[in-house]
Amino acid sequence: MDMNTIEAVVRTTDPADWRDGDAWLAGGTVLFSYGSTAFGPEPLRRLLDLGSAGWWPITVTADGIELAATCTVAELYALPEKLAEEATRDWPGLDLIRPCCDSFVASFKVWNMSTVGGNLCTSLPAGPMISLCAGLDGTATVLGPGGSRRELPVADFITGDGQNALAPGELLRSVSLPASALSSKVAFRRLSLSNLGRSGVLLIGRLDGGGRFTLTVTAATKRPVQLRFASLPGAAELADGLGAAIPAGQYHDDIHGLPEWRRDMTHRLAEEIRAELRTPAGAPAAVSGDFWPPQTLKTKRGA
Repeated sequence: MDMNTIEAVVRTTDPADWRDGDAWLAGGTVLFSYGSTAFGPEPLRRLLDLGSAGWWPITVTADGIELAATCTVAELYALPEKLAEEATRDWPGLDLIRPCCDSFVASFKVWNMSTVGGNLCTSLPAGPMISLCAGLDGTATVLGPGGSRRELPVADFITGDGQNALAPGELLRSVSLPASALSSKVAFRRLSLSNLGRSGVLLIGRLDGGGRFTLTVTAATKRPVQLRFASLPGAAELADGLGAAIPAGQYHDDIHGLPEWRRDMTHRLAEEIRAELRTPAGAPAAVSGDFWPPQTLKTKRGA
């Protein structure tokens, strides 16, 4: 899309350069899809281009992984294979990266431009980088005018549908994924109303070495919701926890799924994850019952 209100493109990574009418530009896949009037009452006048920031996309240490906000989906997708070749770390959490990247349901052209930071800052409920980073207890580092710097959990960075914790002029610098989360046993579940549709429900479960269980609910809800248990809960305890943590009004409602369906599938997939994580490695996880077919759901929406 032509952005015919843009008067200048400024190469900078300094939040002090930001002013009203500006937008940070990383990959630009959202900016150039939505147009210059989709991000506020006033049209955009300048783009602050991070393309020459020179931030190293992925930094791996014994403490975990740091993803620059400008890290592309393609660069992230290649990471598990590269680390597998090194064979220096046992991080089961890496198994989440490729399913989350695949959840974009996007072409290689988008993968080579779209960035981790851009997906977080767009803050859509179905953002798969939100799912990944929140599910692995990621911490966002935010830069602000005057040299300020603050950190907050990715689960708190997203505050609602298309909303986040960034103040005017602030810039997402990076996301850190801790080794403690990467070392956990993980399970992934995702549902959409069509084979190539946007995620309607996306859940990530983690069971750490001490037996603590963390469930992260995304796509079904307007913002990430996390439940933490000291040990793997029973089915009733998990269901009660979901009911208490996610009120009816927190479930997202759009063409990609009714709130009632998202709630039902959240409970179903959470139980699948619980069953998978309680099953010894190498044994099949058994969950009774069948999914409600997407075709039936689409008929009900149109009824």
